[in-house]
Amino acid sequence: MNIKISKEHIHPHLQARMNQRGIVIEEIERVLNDGWDAQDAKHGTKGKVIVVPYAAEWEERFYQEKEITVYYKENGDEIVILTVIARYGDSFLEGK
Repeated sequence: MNIKISKEHIHPHLQARMNQRGIVIEEIERVLNDGWDAQDAKHGTKGKVIVVPYAAEWEERFYQEKEITVYYKENGDEIVILTVIARYGDSFLEGK
């Protein structure tokens, strides 16, 4: 299944959080399509996570990798995105 996300799927509050955390819609799509299950998703909520090479600065610090987690619910065929989280670091891939 190839999940596509549009701006209509993104609540304004979520868009504000995405901007704060350095996440774009294309990354959410990648997580949902290619990520692995997030083990910390709460009951009734699903989560996916992916680690991608980053090799750039975020908030004036250089990081090799970016871990992106998307928490969502399914409502029939529709995906309701609840939140997205980004962590920047240097050794996420070693743990996977």
